[in-house]
Amino acid sequence: MERKVRVVQYGTGKMSVYTMRYVYEKGGEIVGAIDINPDVIGKDIGEIIGCEEKGIKVTAVEEAEEMLKQTKPDIVIVTTMSLLKDIKDAFMLCAKLGINAISTCEEAFYPFNSNPVLADKIDDLAKKNGCTITGSGYQDIYWGELITAIASSTQKITKIKGSSSYNVEDYGIALAKAHGAGLTIEEFDHEIASVDRITDAERQHIINDGEYLPSYMWNVNGWLCSKLGLTPINQTQKCVPQTNNEDINSSTLGMTIKAGDATGMSAVVTTETKEGITIESECIGKVYSKEDYDKNEWTIEGEPTTTIVVARPATVELTCATIVNRIPDVINGEPGYVSTDKLGELKYLIKPMNEYIKDKK
Repeated sequence: MERKVRVVQYGTGKMSVYTMRYVYEKGGEIVGAIDINPDVIGKDIGEIIGCEEKGIKVTAVEEAEEMLKQTKPDIVIVTTMSLLKDIKDAFMLCAKLGINAISTCEEAFYPFNSNPVLADKIDDLAKKNGCTITGSGYQDIYWGELITAIASSTQKITKIKGSSSYNVEDYGIALAKAHGAGLTIEEFDHEIASVDRITDAERQHIINDGEYLPSYMWNVNGWLCSKLGLTPINQTQKCVPQTNNEDINSSTLGMTIKAGDATGMSAVVTTETKEGITIESECIGKVYSKEDYDKNEWTIEGEPTTTIVVARPATVELTCATIVNRIPDVINGEPGYVSTDKLGELKYLIKPMNEYIKDKK
C-alpha cells in the first residue's frame, strides 16, 4: 500500500492514549475517534494522547456510522469493554460497512468457545462484506505465541501450566468490574463465583445463549488448543476473590475497597484434551497494593520441562504495541472473524505499516 494506513479509534480511554500514539509512530494516521463519554466528545485527540492538536475530534457513538462512511478507514481499533457482547455494536457496525477491526476485548481473542453464536454472526457479516475482524493484545504473545513457540521445541508435552497477574487499575472501569473489584465476598460469590458451580450441560446452555462470563484464560486455552491442533474434551474454570488486609484505594472505581473485600480475582481454567495434554492457566487481576507487580510465568511439562518467567512486564504498553503491530495482518487477512492463531506470526514493524500491506486485487 503506497498511502498511509487510515485508522479510526473506537473508545478513547486509557488504552487509546498508547494505541493512537503508536499508530502515528508506525507511520499510520488517525482519521477519526469515537466515544460515548460526553466529557471527551468534541475533544481533539491530541489532548487525549498528550501532544499537539491533530485536527481530529472525538465523535459521539450515535454518529459513528456516518463518520466511518465519510472517513473510510482501513481499520478500526476497539478499546472499550472485555466481553464480546459488550463490543457487539462496534464489531457489527464495522462488519456491516466492510471495515476491518481489531480489539483489545479479551473475549474477542478467541470467542468461539464462549460466545459462538455471536462470533458466527459477526463472521457471516464480515465475510459478506469482505473485511476481517479479530481480537488481540497482550495475550497474543505472552499467553499465546510465546507458549506455542516453546512447545515447538519440546519432544513430548504432558501439561501446560501458566499464571499471569496484572493491575486492573491500568485498564479502566469495565475490566475492574469484570474482576469483581470492590465487591464484598458475598457479592463476589453471587455475581461471579456462582457461575462456575454449574454442570457442563448448564454451562453449554449459557454459552449458546451468549450469557457466559468467561475469565480471560477461558479464551486463551481455546486459542492455544487451536494453535497447537489439540482437541478439547472438557474445560472448567474456578474464580476466587483476591483480598487485601488493609483498605486500598481504587482510582479507577472511584472508591476505597475495604480490607477483606474483593480487590479482584484469580481465575483458573483447566482444559483436558483428546491428545492427553492438559492446559491449566491462571490469570490474577486485582487492584494492586504497593508490594504487587505484574508477572507472567509458564511451564511446559514433559521432555524436557521448560519454564519461562517474564517479571514486571509493561502489560499496557505491550498490549497496545501488539494491537498496532497486528494491523497489517488484519488488513491482509481473509474475510470473516479470524482469530490471530490463523493470521500468522506477529512481526515487529521496522518500516511504516503500509509497506507490509498487500495491494488488493
